[in-house]
Order: sequence, then C-alpha cells, then structure tokens
Amino acid sequence: MKNRHSLKYGSIDFPPRKDKPCVALQNLGIIAYANAWAMQRDLHKRIVEQKKLTPFATDNYLLLLEHPHVYTLGTVTNRANLLVDKEQLKRIGAEQFEIDRGGDVTYHGPGQLVGYPILNLSLWKEDLHWYLRAIEETIIRSLAHYSLEGYRVPGRTGVWISGEKICAIGIKCSRWVMMHGFAWNINTDLSYFNNIIPCGIPDKGVTSLEKLLFRKIEMVEVQRIYAEQFAEVFNCVLA
Repeated sequence: MKNRHSLKYGSIDFPPRKDKPCVALQNLGIIAYANAWAMQRDLHKRIVEQKKLTPFATDNYLLLLEHPHVYTLGTVTNRANLLVDKEQLKRIGAEQFEIDRGGDVTYHGPGQLVGYPILNLSLWKEDLHWYLRAIEETIIRSLAHYSLEGYRVPGRTGVWISGEKICAIGIKCSRWVMMHGFAWNINTDLSYFNNIIPCGIPDKGVTSLEKLLFRKIEMVEVQRIYAEQFAEVFNCVLA
C-alpha cells in the first residue's frame, strides 16, 4: 500500500556497519505502570553506564506490554487536560502518574499495545526527529498489515487514521539513550479517553484497531507483527 505520509527507513538510512544492532525483545504481559517505569529507569541507567566504557557495544531493549488503567502526565502537560480528580480516578479504577517523558496527558489500559524501546541511539542516528518518525513508521507499517492506511499529521507526533489518533508517542532522551515510547490502541476501551483531552488536542478523537476492523484482535498477533516491522525499520536483530 502506497502512503504519501509514510517515510520509509531502510538500511541505507543508517550508518554503515558490519553487524546489525541486537535488541532484546521482552513481552511483559500486563504490568503495573510503576513497575514498568522502574524497569525502564534501571535499563536506561545500565545502558548509560555501558556507554561510558564501550559507546557502541551496549545492550538494547524493546519492551512490549499492557498497563492497567492509568493516566500519565508528561513534562509539558496542561493539567486542565486531565478532566477528573483523584476521587473520580478511584471510582473508575485508574491511577495517575506525573512522569519524565515529553508530551501532554495520555491514557494507558488493557487492550492497548505499549512499547518502550530502551535504545542507545548512537548505534542508529543521534537525531530525535528521525527517531520519532521511525517509531511512527513502525506503526504505519504494522497498520498496513491490516490494510489500514495510517499517516502523520504535520506538527503532531503520532499516527492517525481518518482524522483520529490511533497511536500516541512520548519519549525521553538522556545521553542519547531512549526510554518511554508509544501506545497503540488495539482492543482499548476508548471511553477512558473521555476523562482527558488526549495529548492536549481538543479537536481530534481517538480510535482503535478493533473499532476500525469491527472485531477484536489477538494481542499476541499484533505483538508479532509489530516486532517484525520494528526489526525492519530499525535494521536490527531481535533476540
């Protein structure tokens, strides 16, 4: 499927090397947000310490998972975009975290594929614009597997279909080591987005793979497809 919004990232876009980087793929199932955040910080710290000794021979990780209901507020969040208070959060069984990624408020929950690439970007390109476009490309190519045409909106990070957002992206970079990542709505209960102005964008809705295909999708299937596209876009080996 040809997509005028899709920017392809093949091997020619990467610095020449003899061997492809190796990325450890971990499917974590449903994991509490606090636990996953702590895991990210530990892996990030490990890679930063490795870079001090061997800048181009570090570990890399791709964590795929789901979260229980949670709202996360990034470093530039307008708190007015969270439309519920602590008591209301308790009633709907959701948590709230103020975290160290970029971006505004977003929602995570069961049926949403969350991906946290913990990567030494020095092995690819030290360019955050390129990195964000590459993450978008992994989602666009994964959607194409289902004959869906995802696209970018200029000036707004993420992936869209028919005017609605299907994947949000928020990252943190320190010493060119990445953490946080994307949230792709698969079988997500979209009613939880009614409690926020997603990503601070009031004039756009959200959608999911289930809504677009009129059926539930096995998460294991989506994880497999996504991993294949990640390996292709990032020109790496998943282990």
